[in-house]
Amino acid sequence: MKQSIIKAGKGLWKAFPMILGTILLISLISTLIPKSFYTNIFSKNIISDSFIGSLAGSISAGNPVTSYIFGGELLTQGVNLLAVTAFLVAWVTVGLIQLPAESAILGKKFALLRNITAFILAIIVAIITILILGVL
Repeated sequence: MKQSIIKAGKGLWKAFPMILGTILLISLISTLIPKSFYTNIFSKNIISDSFIGSLAGSISAGNPVTSYIFGGELLTQGVNLLAVTAFLVAWVTVGLIQLPAESAILGKKFALLRNITAFILAIIVAIITILILGVL
């Protein structure tokens, strides 16, 4: 048990610079891209908005707490619920910004496959969620 804890601690210490760099990069991008950018890219088309929402969420990854605040802002600015849902799911599950660190820690093939799968599932989950809510 003691040897496992030491080994895990060493692995975490080794990954710490990449994790810190990823957090700093996410913060920088979230600060540089204004909220109005997102409202300008949605076209009110269900198919394209879910794709664009998922793509935008993938690029500007963040944590779940801030995603709800951000999603609320998008809704108040007229972005449809499907696009916001796809955005939120991708924001939390897909991480293009973290891809280099994730590839280094977990392997390139796994990281790419996980992100592609999460991107596709973000769209599917958004559509299913909206259908269950009866909004479409």
